[in-house]
Amino acid sequence: MTTMSLAQNHYIIQLPQTPLLHRAPEPRSIAQQWITDFEVLLRTSDFSKLPQLFHEDSWWRDLLCLTWDFHTIQSLSGIEDFVTKSQPQAQLSGFRLQHEGQCQPKLEHPAPGITWISTIFFFETGTGRGSGVLRLTQDKEGVWKAYAIYTSLQELKGMEEPVGSRRAYGTTETMPGGLSRGTWIERRKRQVLFNEEEPAALIVGAGQAGLNLGARLQSLGVPCLIVDRHERIGDNWRNRYRTLVTHDPVEFTHMAYLPFPKNWPEFTPKDKLGDWFEAYASIMELNVWTKTSVTGASYDEKKKEWAVTMIRGDGSERVLRPRHLVWCTGHSGEPLVPTFPDQEKFKGMIYHATNHQDASQHDVKGNKVTVVGTGNSGHDIAQNFQENGAEVTMLQRRGTYVITQDKGIFMMHEGLHEEHGPPTEECDLIAESLPYPVRFALDVHFTQRAFEAEKDIMTGLQKAGFELDHGIDGAGLARAYMTRGGGYYIDVGCSQLIADGKVKVRRSPDGISGFTERGLILKDGGELESDIVVLATGYDNMRTTVRKTLGDKIADRLSDVWDLDEEGELNAMWRPSGHPGFWYMGGNLALCRIYSKFLALQIKAVEAGLVSQ
Repeated sequence: MTTMSLAQNHYIIQLPQTPLLHRAPEPRSIAQQWITDFEVLLRTSDFSKLPQLFHEDSWWRDLLCLTWDFHTIQSLSGIEDFVTKSQPQAQLSGFRLQHEGQCQPKLEHPAPGITWISTIFFFETGTGRGSGVLRLTQDKEGVWKAYAIYTSLQELKGMEEPVGSRRAYGTTETMPGGLSRGTWIERRKRQVLFNEEEPAALIVGAGQAGLNLGARLQSLGVPCLIVDRHERIGDNWRNRYRTLVTHDPVEFTHMAYLPFPKNWPEFTPKDKLGDWFEAYASIMELNVWTKTSVTGASYDEKKKEWAVTMIRGDGSERVLRPRHLVWCTGHSGEPLVPTFPDQEKFKGMIYHATNHQDASQHDVKGNKVTVVGTGNSGHDIAQNFQENGAEVTMLQRRGTYVITQDKGIFMMHEGLHEEHGPPTEECDLIAESLPYPVRFALDVHFTQRAFEAEKDIMTGLQKAGFELDHGIDGAGLARAYMTRGGGYYIDVGCSQLIADGKVKVRRSPDGISGFTERGLILKDGGELESDIVVLATGYDNMRTTVRKTLGDKIADRLSDVWDLDEEGELNAMWRPSGHPGFWYMGGNLALCRIYSKFLALQIKAVEAGLVSQ
C-alpha cells in the first residue's frame, strides 16, 4: 500500500486524542522534568532514548537552530534522524523554562479531546541563543511526551543587537572614529549616499517587508540600502484604493522595535499607515532611496556579489555591488491580469483591481459594474461602487471563505495579539510555533466556532447565492493564506450588502467565455451586461516580478515563492531561494515583523562566515 505524502494529502492530519485527566497535573514540574531529560539526552547523544520523550506521532519545527534553514519534521523516526544528523554541529544546550507571565508552563485545551501542557523555553546553540515552545501530551500509560516542539534562533553569540542594556551610548566620542568622523547627522548624510562603501544588502521595495528587514539588518550592523520606485516612503499604501483600511487589528500589526502608540486606531487607514512607514524609516535611521528603479542585475559566482543597475529619480544611473539582494516588491505586488476572447470589442471600461482608486472619481450612478473575483479587494471595490450608486454584481467562480472583522478576527487573536495579551515577542513565538499542518487541524475547530458566532451574516450570504467555502478540511483563513495567498474575505461591510441584495452575486464555476460590446458572456451561456468590469483576479508569483526585472537567467534559478513544500514550510520565503545571495521577503504586517528577524539572522550569519552560500 502506497502512503501519501503530507503534501499529497493536502497537509491534513489527525490530531491526537489525549486521555482524560483523573487529577490535576503540575505543569511546571512535568515540563521541567521533560526539559531536564531532553538536555541529558542531547548532551550524551543517546538518541535511542528519544521514544521516552516523544510520541510516535510528534512534530518538530525548527527555524535556523539545527540547520541554516526552516524545517518541519513529522514522526519520531524523522525527528531521530534529524537530530542525530544535526545536533553534533548545532549543539543545543542550556535549556530553561519561562518562569513568569502568561507563557510559563500551563495546562491548555486547544481543541475538543486534546489536553496539553505548553510553555515557552530558552536555550543555546553553538553559535547563538534561541527560544522555543514545548507542548506535551499524555500517552495511554499517562506519560507526558512531546507532541510538538518549536526551536527558533533569536540571536548570534558575540553579535548581539544593541538593545536594552546593550544599547549604544550615543555620544559623538563613543561613535566609531569619534569626532573625526563627524556628528550623528553628518554621518547619516554620508551613510545614505553609499559613496564610501557598498551596502552588504540591497533591499528592493520600501513596504512593510523592506522596512522591517532594513531595521533588523541595521540593528545587526549590516549596512543596507532600501530602494523604492515611488516618490515617497509609504506610497505603496497611499496609492491604493481610497477606502482601504487594514483588515488586521493594531495589536497584530506592530513593526519591529517600534509598536504603534496606545492611542492608535484598531484598524489603520491606508494613508495613515503610509505616513507611519515614512516616520518609521526616519526614526529607525534607514537608508532609503525613493524614485529609484532597478533595471538589471548580474551575479558574480566567484566574488559572490551582485552588480545591480538602478536609475535614480534625476535620471542618473548607479551600479551597486551588494552581497545580498532582497526582493521585497510584495507578495501581492504583480497583478494577475487575464485576457478573454473578444475583450477588445467591449465598449465599457475594464481594468485590474490594482488600478482602482475610487468610484467617486466618475459618475457611476446607475452604471452596471461587474467585479470579477470575491477576495478582499473584490469585496472592497464592490462596496465602493455600490456606495456611489452603481448597480454591482460580483462574479464568483468558486467558494470564498468569509470571516468578519467585528467578531471572527478578534476571536482569532484571543489570548495572544490583543490588548491584555502577553508581550508581542512572546505572542509571535507562540503564534508561529506550531507546524502549519497542526495549525490547520486546530483551525478546523476554530472555523466552526467562528461560523457559529457569525451565523446570521453567513446564512444571509448563502441565501443571497454567495458560495461559502471553509477550504480543504474546513481549515479556513490560515490555510487559504498560506497555500493560496487568497481565497478569503475579511468582512468590513460588503457581506451585509450582499445579504440585503444591494450587491448581487452571480456564480460561474467555469468562468468567463468572452466579451461582447455590452458585457461578459459566461461559460454557462449566461450574460452580464456591464459598463465597467473590474478584474479582482489576484496576483502572480513574486518570481514573475523578478523575471520581468532581472531576466530569465536569474529567475530560472529561483524557486517559486509561497505555498507549502513537502515538509509543510513556505516555499522560498524568508529562507534560501534557490539562487545564492538572493532572498524573498514578504507577507502581511505581522509576518514581516516576525520573519524579518530570521532573514536578517541568515544574512548576518553569511556575513560573519558562519554559513556559506
